[in-house]
Amino acid sequence: MQSATIPDFTAEAANSSKDHEMSEFETIKASRDNAVLTVTLNRPERLNACPPQMAEELFAAVTDLGDARAVLLKGEGRAFCSGADLASNARSTQTGGERAKASLSRYYNPLIQALTNLPVPVVAQVQGPAAGVGCSIALTADFVIAGKSGYFLQAFVNIGLVPDGGSSWMLPRLIGSAQAARMMMLGEKVHAEEAERIGLIYRCVEDDALESDARALAERLANGPTVALGAMKQVMRQGLQADLATTLSAEAEAQRQAGNTQDAAEGAMAFLQKRKAEFKGA
Repeated sequence: MQSATIPDFTAEAANSSKDHEMSEFETIKASRDNAVLTVTLNRPERLNACPPQMAEELFAAVTDLGDARAVLLKGEGRAFCSGADLASNARSTQTGGERAKASLSRYYNPLIQALTNLPVPVVAQVQGPAAGVGCSIALTADFVIAGKSGYFLQAFVNIGLVPDGGSSWMLPRLIGSAQAARMMMLGEKVHAEEAERIGLIYRCVEDDALESDARALAERLANGPTVALGAMKQVMRQGLQADLATTLSAEAEAQRQAGNTQDAAEGAMAFLQKRKAEFKGA
């Protein structure tokens, strides 16, 4: 039986606590505002293709939460992310396979794990393509909102490669093995409306509503009971691989942590007083 232990969600998530533009990056933009950390993939001329440098900068940004209580991931311009930048390692002396493994192990896999394990909710805002590892990055989010122009693509089969960035783990769990095989082995696009219908994403909206709807959701989550939301994320993810008894035990431990927070006390008081709770994230 697997261990029922879960992370301590009352621990500090990161270093800085001010709302501001964060450290200068070359391939992304990051800022905190109203408890939301907004991280923007910023290579619009390349449809935000993700070289190792971008993966490294994304990792740095999302692991510096400060007092952010939600993360909003988005892409600049016409795309969320068109995948890994295949041209970025062209000068490497490694063979293609060895180069790919090294990049995944050093840059992309740590990013996927960091996004998945963040102790705050993550919203991904998708317009245009979310392809290859860009699809994986988007699907690590707790909520994926896509405009009708958005689509999700695993095109690896077309160049003789296999899905990476955790897609082989995420897709069957999100949409079942038949639809996952369709995306991975046939390389078919899944447009946003269908993605919502089959359960790949949370919601498809009109393109002109995407920005405001994604931001509103991120702010709603940022105003929620942060410790409880973080615990929900981790227990749910662990439950995908655990039996019922293990999950029951993990829920009990998460409830202990959440129940000792100021937000839990505020929630109970607000319920008794028939008013809306004002959560502080502690």
